Amino acid sequence: MKVFIDPPNSLILFDLVERFGHEPLSSMAAIQNKIDNVEVDMPPMNLTLEDVIKGLKYAGVEVPSGVRGRLSLWGPMIEEADAAIIMLDPPFNFGCVGCERSNEMVKYLIKRRGIPSISVNYPNNEEEAKATVGQIKEFLEGLK
Repeated sequence: MKVFIDPPNSLILFDLVERFGHEPLSSMAAIQNKIDNVEVDMPPMNLTLEDVIKGLKYAGVEVPSGVRGRLSLWGPMIEEADAAIIMLDPPFNFGCVGCERSNEMVKYLIKRRGIPSISVNYPNNEEEAKATVGQIKEFLEGLK
C-alpha cells in the first residue's frame, strides 16, 4: 500500500513505512522527479505553470505562495495514498514543519479523503519512542 507521511520529508517515517513492506509517499521522491526532469533548466528554479495550477486546486489564490507550492507537491501524493501517518508536534528539525498553514491543510486533505490514518505524538524520550514505533508498526501491519 502507498502511505503518505507527514512531515513529508521525514526520513524516520519513510524508513518505518518501507521496513513494514509499504511504499512511502514523500516529498523527496516528488522533488527528485522534478529535478531529474529535463524540462527544468536550473533547480531550484523548478516551478512551472502546471505546478501553480496544481497548487490552486488545493488552496485559493489568496493563500501564500509557499503553501500552494507545498500543496502542489503534497496534494497529488495524498490523492494517491492508501493510508497516512501524521506526526504531531514534531520539533522544527524533524522534516518540514515550518509552515503551520500547510500542515493544517495536509491534515484536512487526509481527513477529507477518508483513508486510514494514524496520528502519533512526537516522542520526547526513549520510552515514548518505543511506544510510537509500536503504534506505527501496529497500524502498518493492519493495512495488509
